[in-house]
Amino acid sequence: MRRVLVAEDETVIREFIVINLKRGGYETVEAENGEEAMRIFNEQNGNFNIAILDIMMPGSMDGLAVCKEIRKRSNTIGIIMLTARTQEMDKVSGLMLGADDYITKPFSPSELVARVDSLNRRVEMLESGMRAVPNDEEITLGEFTLNIRRRMLLKNGVPIELTQVEFQIMEFFFTHPGVALSRTDILNRVWGDAFFGEEKIVDVNIRRLRIKIEDEPSSPKYIITVWGIGYKWAVN
Repeated sequence: MRRVLVAEDETVIREFIVINLKRGGYETVEAENGEEAMRIFNEQNGNFNIAILDIMMPGSMDGLAVCKEIRKRSNTIGIIMLTARTQEMDKVSGLMLGADDYITKPFSPSELVARVDSLNRRVEMLESGMRAVPNDEEITLGEFTLNIRRRMLLKNGVPIELTQVEFQIMEFFFTHPGVALSRTDILNRVWGDAFFGEEKIVDVNIRRLRIKIEDEPSSPKYIITVWGIGYKWAVN
């Protein structure tokens, strides 16, 4: 069963989410605030495919804090943040903390289910060990090795922890070294062509990847910006 943790303090919105996810074939577990969400997550040993977290929740843990704690415990769970239109910086903050996607309120049932379905497919692919490049188990570029079967990136033999979104971006780079990939190309490859959001989600994830893999993230030598197009993996 595909399981979703829904943390939202507004009862009407939470019930709206739960009803539509159940119609889409998901099992849901509800939390009214961040503290309850973390308690449930820990008690159930993180046995969820996806967590949907409202950013603005009362108490000592808002959605951003919950996102950070869940991501510490799992690189595979999909995380979707619920934001208001005025919470532009919170969207970026959520993505930098490890969220995979965000949905802006108000949203339609079709958008909600489509976004959850898309993320769930990626989570299931990661957990089942399915590979986008079936004939190659490892790809080595310079000091980096991408193990596709194990979903792992090594730099000089040292593992770098990646979320499933980050891994898919790296996989796209490693299978197209030196090729300028547009934001749209990356968006379609990783989030799917049915993605409702904005291309800036790509930029935020690239920023997060640079922090993890670059010696100097502000002066990257691996993930290079191709102005007017997108990004490429530099081939030395």
